Amino acid sequence: MIPPVSVSPFYTICSEAAGVAGNLFAFVLFVSPIPTFQRIVRNRSTEQFSGLPYIYSLLNCLICFWYGLPCVAHGVILVATVNSIGAIFQSVYVTLFIVYAEKPMKLRMSGLLIAVFCVFALIICVSLELLDGRTRQMFVGYLSVASLISMFASPLCIMNLVIRTRSVEFMPFYLSLSTFLMSISFFAYGMLKHDYFVYVPNGIGTILGVIQLFLYAYYRRKSRQDSRLPLLVSHG
Repeated sequence: MIPPVSVSPFYTICSEAAGVAGNLFAFVLFVSPIPTFQRIVRNRSTEQFSGLPYIYSLLNCLICFWYGLPCVAHGVILVATVNSIGAIFQSVYVTLFIVYAEKPMKLRMSGLLIAVFCVFALIICVSLELLDGRTRQMFVGYLSVASLISMFASPLCIMNLVIRTRSVEFMPFYLSLSTFLMSISFFAYGMLKHDYFVYVPNGIGTILGVIQLFLYAYYRRKSRQDSRLPLLVSHG
């Protein structure tokens, strides 16, 4: 019989601290759309805002929440806690969007919201009824990785916009910093827990976060240098 591997208290503290830090930084990201929805409620209109990012985020949070539960993966409960909070925020945002959207968009968003919950229910049924143990974790884990990686499309679009416009106007510094800190916290959490379904996507997120911060520093400094250039005055 192989004796159980003992884990030092320091190791446990470090892994849990990384997970708690990830939860805190993720909370900053979850509350970041509040000013947008304050404007929507104040104007009683969704204007030109898109509700799709919140639909995608809701599905992502639900899948990752399911993965973090003990019935799917052991020892990564902090993945479940952060995504349960995220799912609540995204549900509120989607509901507000539906309330204040025009009728065609209201119907479309309602249909997408129903589809999200149907997909989530299907994932639960398949993982509980048809799979068990390691296969269940693999199934939900790959879904969570695919979902997280698809969420990285948004930062890529923003980085492309920054490069094209040579301006950081559409890439808020604190949002980029929070994304980086959250990703690196959960990357460390996944590494310490030896869970590649956690550290692989967050490792990618960390790399993208570093690139975002580099772009911000580069184009912010460049815009300041340009603003210091003397104006050319033509004399007729």
